[in-house]
Parts: sequence; structure tokens; C-alpha cells
Amino acid sequence: SLPTCQALLQERDKRAKWHGIPELLQKLRESSHPNSDLSHTHSVLKELSSLLSMEAMSFVTEDRKSAQESTFPNTYTFDLFGGVDGPLLFMSVSLVPAVNDDLVKDCLSVLYNCCICTEGVTKSLAARDDFVLFLFTLMTNKKTFLQTATLIEDILGVKKDMIQLEGIPNLSGLVQSFDQQQLANFCRILSVTISEPDVRNDDKHTLLAKNAQQKRNASPSRAEVNQVTLLNIPGFIERLCKLATRKVSEATGASNFLQELEDWYTWLDNALVLDALMQMATEEAEHSSTESSDESSMATSPLRHRLPQSMKIVHEIMYKVEVLYVLCVLLMGRQRNQVHKMLAEFRLIPGLNNLFDKLIWRKYTSSDHVVHGQNENCDCSPVISLEFNKHFLYFRNKYLLLNSQELNELSAISLKANIPEVEALVNTDRSLVCDGKKGLLTRLLAVMKREPPDSSFRFWQARAVESFLRGATSYADQMFLLKRGLLEHILFCIIDSGCKSRDVLQSYFDLLGELMKFNIDAFKRFNKYVSTDDKFQTFMTQINSSLVDSNMLVRCIVLSLDRFESQTEDVKVVEVLSECCLLSYMARVENRLSFLFRLVNVINVQTLTQENVSCLNTSLVVLMLARRRGKLPFYLNTLREKEYAEKYPGCLLNNFHNLLRFWQRHYLNKDKDSTCLENVSANRISIGHSSRPLSSPPSQNPLEEKVRGEGPLAFTSIGV
Repeated sequence: SLPTCQALLQERDKRAKWHGIPELLQKLRESSHPNSDLSHTHSVLKELSSLLSMEAMSFVTEDRKSAQESTFPNTYTFDLFGGVDGPLLFMSVSLVPAVNDDLVKDCLSVLYNCCICTEGVTKSLAARDDFVLFLFTLMTNKKTFLQTATLIEDILGVKKDMIQLEGIPNLSGLVQSFDQQQLANFCRILSVTISEPDVRNDDKHTLLAKNAQQKRNASPSRAEVNQVTLLNIPGFIERLCKLATRKVSEATGASNFLQELEDWYTWLDNALVLDALMQMATEEAEHSSTESSDESSMATSPLRHRLPQSMKIVHEIMYKVEVLYVLCVLLMGRQRNQVHKMLAEFRLIPGLNNLFDKLIWRKYTSSDHVVHGQNENCDCSPVISLEFNKHFLYFRNKYLLLNSQELNELSAISLKANIPEVEALVNTDRSLVCDGKKGLLTRLLAVMKREPPDSSFRFWQARAVESFLRGATSYADQMFLLKRGLLEHILFCIIDSGCKSRDVLQSYFDLLGELMKFNIDAFKRFNKYVSTDDKFQTFMTQINSSLVDSNMLVRCIVLSLDRFESQTEDVKVVEVLSECCLLSYMARVENRLSFLFRLVNVINVQTLTQENVSCLNTSLVVLMLARRRGKLPFYLNTLREKEYAEKYPGCLLNNFHNLLRFWQRHYLNKDKDSTCLENVSANRISIGHSSRPLSSPPSQNPLEEKVRGEGPLAFTSIGV
């Protein structure tokens, strides 16, 4: 009989410690129809929500790696008895028009709490495309927005197939209906839908595998289609720019702000916690006299108390991180030129510059922060900002990172050197550049000098600054940075700081190469700093320890030496050539051959990646210059002799021949950027042969790469 079954269930419930969850689910099933008493349904949901929310909160705040299924018995029991696949999901989808906001919020809260503790629930929901699209329609209601957004974010994180934004009903109207806070939260969802899979491990994939994948996927990816969909939403980019640059309330003192931030920082790894805390604070302010009926189940936790003012500031910081990340992804997409133009028009760079000291760059001293990205003691705000700056610098807008006085300084450098200003500088719209006494690039240099030697921030800082120098070499740009002591700072980090991080050292080698390329003044400064044999040997040891990291600096030295050797009528050049230990070292053929042997030996077609393909391009530079001087046969014969000496006949030259064949297929096919090839093709390689006076700085069109591992070098055949 029914009473007997209920008695057995209650007895089993007591022994298994199910906390009445099966009985509550039974009551929920009985009331899951349009004519049921929804107030009774709501009370049941409240009770279930209370049982599940504490487990979800413990998962958020404790070590997730040590969490096991047995740690969350209530959630496990709820799922075991069909709590997700039964009436709860039916109510969330089918009865929403008939229920109030509180009931919908409780449904979403229970679903999210289950997703947090049980990955199988999340995957089950992610497989229901109709349910996922339905969730987006709930975002139109401000009272259910937060719960909906956090649930969608969790579901999309495990969804196998990327959702197509164009499939969301009235997406444009939905986005335009969001206030700024909702839009910032929505960016967390967008970041999943517009990012290519495995983007963080991009450098680890071999070029061979990438070529094969590109042939299979000739049409645009879903992420690329989603990016276009977003760009077609009226006013979307403008609103993101306003969000990223709006000022933050500084009601609390700076010291108080940082102290309170230390106390709260460990909570910030989970967006739900922070948003829920902020929502509770808002609700307390709105309903200070009575208990709000609008609160979620999480509001019943002991964490519900008054938030410090600093937490509101941190809330704003996290919003900016989400927005800047979306802009970063769009800057890397196929429509990046359109995005660059829009970001310049909406004065994003000046806005970030105004926020830099107060918001963009904060140093925290606690040693037990949560892990973000590569550095376990980092704040993701500066990392995302630096990454954004790096991508912004790759194209024609890089001079927007300076202010008007700094632009005038570049013009003065060109005038003094008797060389024309670069076209991009001349065409810069002065109304869009940075305000204040310092531009964003100058502020970044100052921060870089204060960072600890092995800080992973140094990697991002160096990459961002290096991007300013990428492209056609500009003597004025180099001198602008040399005047600010950048070369001496880099050499200190490489030689004297004791830095052991390979990533940081690689970024500094690359930056040093761009800073010194074809610049006789830079080589003179280098020789002044490396004034002893010990320092020079330490520098060369760092170079030789990993050619994958340092080969682009080696390429810079080889190319610069070739140019300087053609300028023997210039007294200054001759003086530096005779005194500079670095140029003298590279002038010796045996040293160049040593570099060439190791560059060819460290790679093969199967192991080529975006990270190490620069070794192949550097080896091609060495052989190309040897061919121009009629020494190519000597170099190749020396490599052959090296093969026999190592008792591996044919290994070097056969490997190099395979690399050359791959280079042709990889870089010269129709899918590659032909403009880049034209800009650095053989007809641009006129090192040391120009009509300008030999005493003047180098011209603006030397041989170079666009970025590490990208933007191939184009060579005439070297006859191998």
C-alpha cells in the first residue's frame, strides 16, 4: 500500500541519510502540472535549494581538485532520484509563463547547484540544444538574469559543439536590452562562443597538423561566424568600450582598498560567488526593513553580510576583465581591421590609459592567491590588458598608445636624423591619442621596470612593447625606447638579474632583437653595458642555452652586421664595428656556422610549431646572406663535413632539404597572407644599398618577420 511504501522510504531515507530528498522530489512530481498549487511547489523547491546550495558553496570555496562525488551526498541523491531529468526541468521550460520570477529563480538555482557539484548533470543539460537556447530567452528578465547567465556559462563550458549565436531568438534585441552590468556578465558567455578551441595551446600544435586541419576546415569556424554575428549587432563594440573605460568609484582610501581586497581575494575565482554577493548587498539596500522575497537560496548562507566598498570596486574590475577578453578575441579574428578601426573611433586606448594607474595595474602581495593562467600569484586584469595592448599594436593604430607630446618627440627624432617620418605616424589622428603626461606605452615601460625578475607579467609586458616595434623597422620608434633606458633594462634582466624563466628570457631576446635591428646607436649602447668579458660570456651563455628562445636575436645580429659592413664610409659605423664585441663575435665565420648547425639540427618537419619555426627562418637568413656573398657552397660543404664528423652522413642536409620543401608548401600556398610575403620578398632585401647618406639611420624597409613564428620570410632560392 502507499502508506507502507512511504514508511519504507522514510526508513531507508533515515539510514542512507538522504535528508528527505526522495520524498521532496515525489511532492514536486505531484505538483508539476499547470493546475497545481504553485505556492506549494515553491516551498518544496525552497527546501531542496537549501539542501543543495551549501554543498555548492563548499565546492566553490574549497579545493576543487580534492572534491569527490561522496563529498556532495545531497546533490548525488537528488540526481540519483531523477531530480534533474524529471519535473524540475519540465517546470523550467514548460511552465515559465505561468509561474512567477521567484519560482523560476529557484529552479535555475537548483540546476546550477547540481551542475557545480556533478559534472554529469552539466553534460546532460548541455546535450539539450532546445533547453540551452531557451535559457537565453530567460535573460530578458532582470530578476532571473544572474542565475540564467551563470547556468549558461557552466553548460557551454562542457558543451561538445559550440553554440551558434545566430540561432538565439532575437539576439540583437536581447543584447540591446541589457544594461551595462548585464552586458558585462554576458561577455563571460560570449568568451566561450567566440574563442577557437585549444587557443591556449596553439603554439604546441605542429604546423604539419595545422595545415592538415586547415585543408579539412576550409569554411569559417563556428567561432568566426559568431564573431561576425556580434559585430553586426548595432552599438555592441561601442558599449564594450564604454564598459572597459568607465571610471570606478574611489570612495574608500587606497590603502583600505588593498587591505580589504587581500581579505576577499580568494573568493574571486568564481563569478557566481562574486555576483551573488553583490546581488545580496543590493537587495539588502533595497529591502533593508523586511526580508526580501526576491533572494536566491544562496542568500540563506552565513556569508550574507554587508560587503565592503572595496568589493564593489573589485566587481567593476572583473567586469572589465571579461569585456577586454572579448575585445582581445575579436582583435585576433578575421574582422580585426574593422575592430581596430572601431576601437580607435571609440577611444578605447585613451580610456585605458586614464585607468592604468588606478585600475589596470595592481600588485598583490599575498602568496596564496588562486591560480589564473600561467602565474599562480597573478591578477588576470593586467594580463588581459597587456594581451589586448599586444594585439592592438600589431596594426596601423599603434601610435594611439602615445600622447601628443610623445608623437612630437618621434617627429623630432626623425627630423634630427634627416629621415622621413613613417606614414602611420603622419596619418595618426591626434584627437584619438592618449591624454595626460604619459601615454599607455610609456606607463607600461615604467611598470615593466618595477616587476620582479621572474614575474610572468614580464613576458606579457615584453610582448606588448615588442609589438610596438614589429613591422617595418622605424629608427624613431627604436630611439624613443632607447632614450627611456629600455636596452639597459633588458640587458640587466638577461645578464644580472638571475632570471631563470625561459618564457621571460625568450620575450626579452625577441624584444632586444627588434630594438637593436639595424640601429648602430643600439649596438654602441650594448657594448657600453657589456663592458667586461664576464658579462659578455654570461650574455652568450644565455643565447646558446636555447636557440629556440634566442634565434630571432641571432637573426637581428646577422642582418645588422651585413648592413653595417656595407657602410664602411661612415666613421661611426666603422668605430662600432671595430669595438662591439657582439658584432665581432658574429663576424667570425666559425661562429655563424656553429649557430647554423644547431638551428638546422634542433628542428625537423614533424616537430615544427609556431614557436620554433623561427629557427628555420633564421637559418635561411644565414644561408641567403652567404649566397649573396658567394659563400653558400662553403657553408653547405661545412655542414656536410659536420655530418661525417658526427658519423651521420646526410642527416643535416637531408633534414634541411625537407624543411625547405615544407617551407614552400606552408608559406607559398594560396591560403597564406600574400601581402606579408610581398613586403618581405627578395626585392625588399636591399640591406646597405640605398641612396640615403651612409651616416643616417637605416631605412624603413629591412628584411623582417611580422611576429614570432608568423609572417614568413620570403627568399630567393638558395640552391639547396
